[in-house]
Amino acid sequence: MKTYRYLVGESMRTIGINVNTTKDKDGNVVKTIKDIISSKLGSEILVFKDSKGLTKEKCSKLDFIIALGGDGTILSTARKVSKYEIPILGVNIGTLGFLAAVEMSQFEDAIMEIRDGSYAIEDRVMIGCEINGKKFSALNDIFIQKGTLSSIIDFYIEVDGKFYASFIADGVIFSTPTGSTAYSLSAGGPVLFPTLDVLEITPICPHTQGIKTLIIPCDLNIKIRIKSKDDNVFLSIDGQESVILNKISSVSLTKNNFKCKVIRLNDYDYFDILRNKILWRTMECAGDNYEDK
Repeated sequence: MKTYRYLVGESMRTIGINVNTTKDKDGNVVKTIKDIISSKLGSEILVFKDSKGLTKEKCSKLDFIIALGGDGTILSTARKVSKYEIPILGVNIGTLGFLAAVEMSQFEDAIMEIRDGSYAIEDRVMIGCEINGKKFSALNDIFIQKGTLSSIIDFYIEVDGKFYASFIADGVIFSTPTGSTAYSLSAGGPVLFPTLDVLEITPICPHTQGIKTLIIPCDLNIKIRIKSKDDNVFLSIDGQESVILNKISSVSLTKNNFKCKVIRLNDYDYFDILRNKILWRTMECAGDNYEDK
């Protein structure tokens, strides 16, 4: 796992806040965040609403950015700022908040830890593709799926120039380790430790039961050929952006040449969060230590 120290205290001159305005309609949470940063760090603060205005020029001024919302806010922030190597601190004011480093109630303590250098930065793999000359990046996943009333899709997949499999399915998910707890998990894929340098390929409702999730090194290229009787086939990026693949018969995916940098406090416990926010419905995962039960 690659982690490293970053700036401390007085070195943090400018901090960004990217707020999901549907989670903070009256702006009170942003005001609280700004007051805490001003009192503890004295940094300049730039506020962005719903990922708008996160240009290269603005990002070049930031020492790190706070993604204020839920998991979706962290995903959209990552797609905007990761190419500029801006670390992200996820602060949850949503519902699940699995990707967030801290809850809002913990924010003041978190800022003090960051001020004192009691944190590290994790590198997270991102996946990308290019369609019609436009580049897309995802922190969680890219998936190809039929529309609501469309027929199933024939997939032919190559990995690193070698034939992997052909199968009929409703769709297929190409997920990073960060995204392994999202759509891929719901489709039967495994949970991957988030800092691994791998990708996973998970079919959605395949007609061949022998087709399961495949985990590959992230530096291998993936090529997908698509055949469908309908034009209603979509490619989705983190479940937030979509492209209609009407006249496109193949798509190539690869890891991005940059990674998402995520701020983690020293007391961050991935397995505690995984257990309580993802696996909590499983009885044997309940509690702090199953062996004590």
